[in-house]
Amino acid sequence: MEFLRLLLLSLALAAVVCVPALIALVLCADEVLDRVTCRFAEWRERGRERRLITRLNQAVAVEDLADPDALDALDRPDRRPLEQLAADLRCLRRDRVGGAAVVWHSSVLDAYDDRLRLACRALGIPEHLAELTGIDQQIERVRIEGELDAAGLRLPASRPGQHQRHS
Repeated sequence: MEFLRLLLLSLALAAVVCVPALIALVLCADEVLDRVTCRFAEWRERGRERRLITRLNQAVAVEDLADPDALDALDRPDRRPLEQLAADLRCLRRDRVGGAAVVWHSSVLDAYDDRLRLACRALGIPEHLAELTGIDQQIERVRIEGELDAAGLRLPASRPGQHQRHS
C-alpha cells in the first residue's frame, strides 16, 4: 500500500512538473515548426546554389581558362552576364504571363525564347526551342524553365499566388 502511495505521489509530481512544459510546447508548436521548415528551405537553397556553381564550373572548363584566347572569349561584348539574362527572363516572363498586348505578344515570346536559349547555353542545358512549333514549343519552354529552376535560376510568376499561363 505504501508503494502505491509513493508511486501515485511521484506520478502527481511528474504531472505537475511536465504539464506546463507540454502546454508550452503545444502553444509554441507552430513557431517550432516554422523554424524547422525555414531551416530546411535554407538548406535546399544552399544545395541549389552549389549545383548552379558546379554547372557553371563545368560550363567553363579549367583547362580552357589556361588558354589566353579562351579568356578573351569570356570577355566578348556579345556575351551577356547570367545575372542580366535572369533579369531579362523575369521581365519578359512578367510581360508574357501578365498578358502583353496581342500586337506585342509574338515579339515578347521571341525575346523570351532568345533569352532562354542564351541561359541554356551559359549553363550547358540542352534546348530545342528553334526546332519546335506550337504546343511542342510550349512544352519545351516549360521543360527549360524547370531545368533552369533546378540549376538555380528562379523565374517566378509575375505576382505571388498567380498561376502561370502558357501561350
